[in-house]
Amino acid sequence: MAIVTRIRREVLTLPAAQLGPDNPLPPLRLLDEAPQGDDRERDDLPRDVARQLAYEPLRSLLPARVRDGYGRTREPRTLDALVIENDLLRATVLPGLGGRIASLVHLPTGRELLYRNPVFQPADFALNGAWYSGGIEWNIGATGHTALSCAPLHAARVPAPDGGEMLRLWEWERLRDLPFQVDLWLPEGSGFLHVGVRIRNPHERPVPAYWWSNTAVPEDRRILAPAEEAWLPDSPEGAAGTPDGCRRRLRRVPVPSYDGIDRTHPLNSPYAADYFYEVPNGRRRWIAALDADGHGLVQTSTDVLRGRKLFVWGSGPGGRRWQQWLTEPGTGGYCEIQAGLARTQLEHVRLEPESEVSWMEAYGPLDAPRDGEWTAVLQGAEERLAAVLPRDRVEEAYAAWRPYADTEPGETLATGSGWGALEALRAGWKLPGTPFPETTLGDAQAPWLELLHTGSLPEPRRVRPPGETLVAPHWRDMLETAPATPHTEYHLGVAQWHAGDRAQAVRSWERAVPLAPSQWPLLRCLAVADQEAGHHERAAERYAEAFEDLCRERRDDGETWTAAVAALGREALEALLRARRTADARAVWDGLLPAVRRRGRFRLLEAELLLAEGRRADARAVFDAGFEVADLREGAEVLGRLWARLTDEPLPARYDFRMRPDSP
Repeated sequence: MAIVTRIRREVLTLPAAQLGPDNPLPPLRLLDEAPQGDDRERDDLPRDVARQLAYEPLRSLLPARVRDGYGRTREPRTLDALVIENDLLRATVLPGLGGRIASLVHLPTGRELLYRNPVFQPADFALNGAWYSGGIEWNIGATGHTALSCAPLHAARVPAPDGGEMLRLWEWERLRDLPFQVDLWLPEGSGFLHVGVRIRNPHERPVPAYWWSNTAVPEDRRILAPAEEAWLPDSPEGAAGTPDGCRRRLRRVPVPSYDGIDRTHPLNSPYAADYFYEVPNGRRRWIAALDADGHGLVQTSTDVLRGRKLFVWGSGPGGRRWQQWLTEPGTGGYCEIQAGLARTQLEHVRLEPESEVSWMEAYGPLDAPRDGEWTAVLQGAEERLAAVLPRDRVEEAYAAWRPYADTEPGETLATGSGWGALEALRAGWKLPGTPFPETTLGDAQAPWLELLHTGSLPEPRRVRPPGETLVAPHWRDMLETAPATPHTEYHLGVAQWHAGDRAQAVRSWERAVPLAPSQWPLLRCLAVADQEAGHHERAAERYAEAFEDLCRERRDDGETWTAAVAALGREALEALLRARRTADARAVWDGLLPAVRRRGRFRLLEAELLLAEGRRADARAVFDAGFEVADLREGAEVLGRLWARLTDEPLPARYDFRMRPDSP
């Protein structure tokens, strides 16, 4: 007799680093330039790809905050989890960390179908910083790992189409201002986890939509997808797989092999690479990862989720180093099989006003021969998939789920942010199935709630770094008509900057400086504006002044003020070193808290400062003593570049994160 689907709470204990506080400085720049397709190549691309490559790439992280307060000290910590299981599968979900499915176990065999990371170690991979590897992640917003990677989602029990229970996850995605939901259920007797996804656009304007479901699997698998070709993005230097921004050329390559190498075995690629499979129209959408015995995981979906992709780290030293960086010694490596709304992750899809897009995915075990002639291997895998989960059954499950997508949640299992509640309250939106109750409003939303009700943004009740800025057009309009206090002018300037009105943003900040009791936030914004305009000497001057003002204002050495000192100190040091103002950079260094100076990011800056002072041996000694830059950006080559300025010796392996050939 089949066991009825159960949903229960569980607490996981594993070595975990603390997330730490968010960066309190508004992100006036992207962490990476938004990747875009190369205009020169668009005539060679399918028309929908060419159109969507140009459609609304992300230009700002606002209103999100950068999450860079984590470290690399892992200690046993507890993580709240939700488990959904029947007699065939058990899925473990982390609602407080982006709703990630951390584990999917096939119970009859005891096989883990995913790459399950035995630790929680944030790294600087998400659009806004903190991200972690392993499991199945839900990426919404824009090209890259979602800004919700390490954020809490709402979660609740909901009736399932077969009379059982579903686990619903939902949140308000702030980069594009879109509510979304992910429903997880296990139909009675099913060996496949069913996933219903819906993104809604409640606005009276079109909005760019982005979605990729990324699944980490062990890298010793062979990856199968129903394609004879793939799109491979090149970096500017011609190497694949770099996360660098800028124009990236898409070229067709054959599948499974090109340049004499079978790329469907992840370890055969020497460098990191993205392979976006060209799945023919009308063919079933699926992707699988099978081990040497033909056992593994398959993901399939309704046709709306059209894209399929393989990401590999590659077998080179940089890829190996990143794999080690994300977990603990002795853990095997992983690759990712992915599924998305478009052919490639360089595209965004237009979501019409007051409309929605939805689909269904299914994840489960697949047993099929993986070796042999490619066409025959694919045919065999498709036949096995059709036997265990026919295509029409997926369509039927999707049709059965759609009426339940609006069902109101039952028991609350986890709580997300209050931003959705604020937006729903402002616009009077009713969003069946994804309630954003006013009880979720908190301190972060309080000043904006007062602006909404009274037309005035309240002054802070105590001296502290400024809170988050809301930047959507309706909030900007409210700020423009609110009393022009220095605090309001600060937030208005941030909103104007986000809207692309940089000249007006600068005027707002400049108006506020003479009257502001706290000048450093305004001076820092003006310094960024100077940098963006190419005025690096003036930017350095303003950064030095801002840091001095912050040091005078700092009330204590607690988490909030330490985060502000670290964030502004880093930017000030980088600006002063760029302007070759070494003495001023040293003054900033001396003003940092000792605990901040010990961080790996600041050890790196110390080495750069020592080199700028002509103290090459002391700079080299910093490297020899060893340090780890916890928030090293994916694909960053700053370590290698600084090392090359110090010595002609080979870059030590512990500092080698290079993901491209012929990197300096």
